[in-house]
Amino acid sequence: MSPEWNTSENIDNPTNIHSIIDNLDFEDIKKKFFEVLDNHLEKCHKALQTKHKRLEHTLSDVAPILWQHGGLARLKKGETIDKLLYGGYSTISLGYCGLYETVYAMTGKSHTDPSVKDFALSIMQALNDATAKWKAAENMDYSLYGTPLESVTYRFAKLLQKKYGIIEEVTNHNYVTNSYHVPVREKIDAFTKLKFESEFQKLSPGGAISYIEVANMQDNIPALLQVIQFIYENIMYAEINTKSDYCQKCGFDGEIVIEEDANKKLYWKCPCCGNTDENTLNVARRTCGYIGTNFWNQGRTQEIKERVLHL
Repeated sequence: MSPEWNTSENIDNPTNIHSIIDNLDFEDIKKKFFEVLDNHLEKCHKALQTKHKRLEHTLSDVAPILWQHGGLARLKKGETIDKLLYGGYSTISLGYCGLYETVYAMTGKSHTDPSVKDFALSIMQALNDATAKWKAAENMDYSLYGTPLESVTYRFAKLLQKKYGIIEEVTNHNYVTNSYHVPVREKIDAFTKLKFESEFQKLSPGGAISYIEVANMQDNIPALLQVIQFIYENIMYAEINTKSDYCQKCGFDGEIVIEEDANKKLYWKCPCCGNTDENTLNVARRTCGYIGTNFWNQGRTQEIKERVLHL
């Protein structure tokens, strides 16, 4: 007989969850997991409905270029945008992140491990099935979106740490892994990573991007072209990330590094002259899906520091 698990009582108590998991086989674990997931998905559904209702009765006059002059539609003055909220004209996205942490918490393995990859894919499929069900019932184009997290990666991590404590490879980093991605610290080559993530990208139709981190490729253009060709043939949307930094004080043109002080606070430092003044350091890194030049919170900075090269 399998132990009883009342999700409403145990969902916020990691001690209970772990003691129960220890006494279940993996099929029972998966069953209980999807019960919890369904419970949370319904909460997400209600939140998205609230967002949708907030848009109802909005007049096209609030943004004439978008709604009246062809940016998104050609509605009349005084006309509401209501009819454009249904029938697939607009989309409403269910965002997700931390697939890696979820699978590791449930199995003790990365989702790149062949023995648990199908479980990871089944989670993605469950999210898709939920949005498809909502779409059919309400004629609204719900879709699954692999959010790049932006600053939320740090906020989510701190909230999880506060609630569940420090769990190896789940909450022991100050960031949560973006969408379905292989964690930035996992050693994996560029081609294997892109091929693996292509299977998950198909299940993120509302938005997704994959990437590889590379060193300076100026002297190895043939290798770069080989990667681009592989992307074209194997995955819908991917990018190649490199570093482009500059120190205004000494003229160093290379990689500005991340150091840690006595209080474990991360900071940026020129490896040539030791400059730590962010006002005179130009640092470019891929965040939020694109390369940006602003500085980041501690969680995102740790994520950047731990990125491994894939090529």
